[in-house]
Amino acid sequence: MSDQPATAIRCMWMRGGTSKGGYFLKDDLPADTAARDHFLLRVMGSPDSNQIDGMGGADPLTSKVAVISKSSRPGVDVDYLFLQVFVDQAIVTDAQNCGNILAGVGPFALERGLVPAEGEVTKVTIYMENTGQIAVAAVQTPGGAVTYSGDARIDGVPGNHAPVPLEFRDTAGSSCGALLPTGQGVEEVNGVAVTLIDNGMPCVVMKASDVGITGYEDREALDANAELKARIEAIRIAVGQRMNLGDVTEKSVPKMMLIAPPRHGGAITVRSFIPHRAHATIGVLGAVSVATACLVPGSPAAAVACIPEGGTKTLSVEHPTGELTCVLEVDESGTVQSAALLRTARKLMDGVVFA
Repeated sequence: MSDQPATAIRCMWMRGGTSKGGYFLKDDLPADTAARDHFLLRVMGSPDSNQIDGMGGADPLTSKVAVISKSSRPGVDVDYLFLQVFVDQAIVTDAQNCGNILAGVGPFALERGLVPAEGEVTKVTIYMENTGQIAVAAVQTPGGAVTYSGDARIDGVPGNHAPVPLEFRDTAGSSCGALLPTGQGVEEVNGVAVTLIDNGMPCVVMKASDVGITGYEDREALDANAELKARIEAIRIAVGQRMNLGDVTEKSVPKMMLIAPPRHGGAITVRSFIPHRAHATIGVLGAVSVATACLVPGSPAAAVACIPEGGTKTLSVEHPTGELTCVLEVDESGTVQSAALLRTARKLMDGVVFA
């Protein structure tokens, strides 16, 4: 047993979208990055596949952290840094955004008094530090207080909750420097046609049939398919440099998106790897990138997707446990100008966490 006293830091545990994690004020965490990461690994119980000695839920979707501070940027309310705490490795990374955890940032900022409530709905403008992009969350604040109760429902989360619409602005090339970092809508990697794209989340989009599956398998079947996972990991490693991400061997990006024609009236079906385990649903910004890939002429996604007409395109992205609807605003040239999605969030615990 350690002789060192436990460190206690104020924290709110929240579900954001289909993810869950700890939300911290930046000033409450150690200022030194190494000390901060050590603390967060202890909080989550990593590295351990069960995270038995921490708050993590033995899944990448429940081993996440939001670090939030009042912003000094013009027109921005709060700054948000997302950190992915690996489950079975001693790694804390800021290499990506998380649009699900983002859904809890607005409510948290209001709860902590960083932003005042304004009327029945309070819009919170959020600077995403990981990629330098802006998102706007509309938080329900009847009577001047955050409510988590409502009629909104999202696939992957039981029950109904207050809606938290999220609008994303200028997300193209957030991590890779350009929407299509190689300048190509489709190219061949290890014999497979892929689209390398980043509209908020770096993704490699390919037909499921081109890597030997249907694209309709459940999460358990995908995770048990060692041959499939080795094949798509080889592609992921091969494209890291091309996507301006460097050596991605130890990184959580790019995400691997295996697509197929829709089966339930949507625009496209996706099986997502994040990047080494199959996702129970699909990440918010991953869905935005996949929906955008559907609009890239000649791409694998365009070949299988059902795309509506008009400048406002509502694309339902089907995933293993339901669907996620993206609303894309497109200009006359076909360029995506903005993306909006519906998420929900819920406060689970507010107190101190020990490490």
